[in-house]
Amino acid sequence: MTDFGALNWTIVVAYLAGTLVLGYFLSKRVRTAQHYYLGQRTTPWWVIGVSVVATYFGAITFLGGPAWSYKDGFAVIFIHINYPIVIFIVNALFLPFFYNTGVASIFDYLERRFGLASRTLMSAVFLFGNIAYSGIMLYTTALVLQLITGMDVVNAILIIAVVAVTYTMLGGISAVIWTDLIQSAILFIGAAIVAVMLIADLPGGFLGSLQDLKEIGRANPFEYSFDPAIVATVWTGVIAMSVYHVVVYGVNQMMIQRTLAAKTLGDAKKAYAFMGYAAFLVYVVFFLIGILLYSYYGGKDFDNDNRIVLDFVATIGLPGLMGVITAAIVAAAMSSLDSSLNSMATVTTLDFYEKFFRKGRSPQHYLRASRWFTLMWGVLTVVPAIIVAQRADTSVLEILSKVGVFLVGSKLAMFGLGFYSKHTTQRGVLAGVAAGFVALWYVETFMDVAWPWYAVLGGVVSIGVSLVASFVFDGRQKQYSVWTVQGQKEEFARKGLPEKRDGWYVIPGKIDRSSWYLLVYFVLCVVALAVVYDLI
Repeated sequence: MTDFGALNWTIVVAYLAGTLVLGYFLSKRVRTAQHYYLGQRTTPWWVIGVSVVATYFGAITFLGGPAWSYKDGFAVIFIHINYPIVIFIVNALFLPFFYNTGVASIFDYLERRFGLASRTLMSAVFLFGNIAYSGIMLYTTALVLQLITGMDVVNAILIIAVVAVTYTMLGGISAVIWTDLIQSAILFIGAAIVAVMLIADLPGGFLGSLQDLKEIGRANPFEYSFDPAIVATVWTGVIAMSVYHVVVYGVNQMMIQRTLAAKTLGDAKKAYAFMGYAAFLVYVVFFLIGILLYSYYGGKDFDNDNRIVLDFVATIGLPGLMGVITAAIVAAAMSSLDSSLNSMATVTTLDFYEKFFRKGRSPQHYLRASRWFTLMWGVLTVVPAIIVAQRADTSVLEILSKVGVFLVGSKLAMFGLGFYSKHTTQRGVLAGVAAGFVALWYVETFMDVAWPWYAVLGGVVSIGVSLVASFVFDGRQKQYSVWTVQGQKEEFARKGLPEKRDGWYVIPGKIDRSSWYLLVYFVLCVVALAVVYDLI
């Protein structure tokens, strides 16, 4: 499709220009490195909440979500139904540790709890994982531009990278969060248009199509198989992927950093709770689009499933529609890419540059360094984007999940044992992380196990080896570290500090009353799926 038209181009160019202008104006508020990482801690909680949603849903969901359910059916919804459980855990345990320290890098916690080697290792693991993540973001966006203009995919990757890097360099985390708000609006407008047009154009009507899909088993959200090779089951969703997403939202610099920009810890928790409630509804929409497209196309095979949505939009041919959808997908990708670039620049500056190379410099010096590191990572992410473009014959959402799940076990061991274990030491936990990576390599190479279980397997091995190795290397510890949950309770009691501030617990391990509603919401989501499926 090369005849894109003036109207469509106007829509896309206006969006790209708008993000650059917003980045320029927000840059005037960035005077120090701290402003670049956390803003001025004046951002409203609901804006941060929308930003969290936008970051993870991105273009991978717009393209990869429907592609995944088109291929595997609606059972994939259980891979992403666990967010209320996840946010319940993260708000009670993870956020208080990170917010109370006042730092911009979550890996600072690991140095306080274990030592510098632990901090450096996990910072490096984060940077490695995010390179792959950012490359996929670039690829999904380039896919759109290639389809609608005939542009070479490499050139498309470069154009998107230049725009995202530019406004992120200018405005830092403030530009990331506020552009995410605009990008989210465009993303969901685009999704709504696709859903409405698709439902209106279904040959058998909406209910008729759902009934046909039910008969062939593609509308059933409940897959109870215990076969470990099957990816989308109730058990992988509730157990394995809950572990995975706890790590994604609990110890992911890219996600946590924006909550650290909130005015208070209570606002940070509210921002994450927004994600806990919104995620299920968003994934229902995108996975529903996927199975309805299966009905629309009669199960037709595509050379690349990630282009199904784009093929449908091109088929409809409504004036300006392709421009809106293109802007939506470009916006979605940028909302993920800008967050990744800003967080990688933050970690590089704080955990490597300032720590090992340039100590004690001015805030302005570190601001300049952060901007240069943003540019550096923007350049480096182009490489995996091109690699993915050559091999993306499956859902990009599934590819991204596979990349992330390999890193979950090490993060779970580091932070989980850091929070709760009395006897785990740095040497022990480093041995455990190494053992976890070896175990996952073995499973991937010699066993037929679905990738969601890698989070559990890697975590179990890493934690088990860490505990044993700690006893062998360093023996039993006499007391809890102050940076454990128990240590924090003792510290608060010793100093006479209040457990709550503005009605929210600031001490780790305590559960706010409103958090219990997330678990109620999870149960209601499962019940709603069962009732609707039964009524079809």
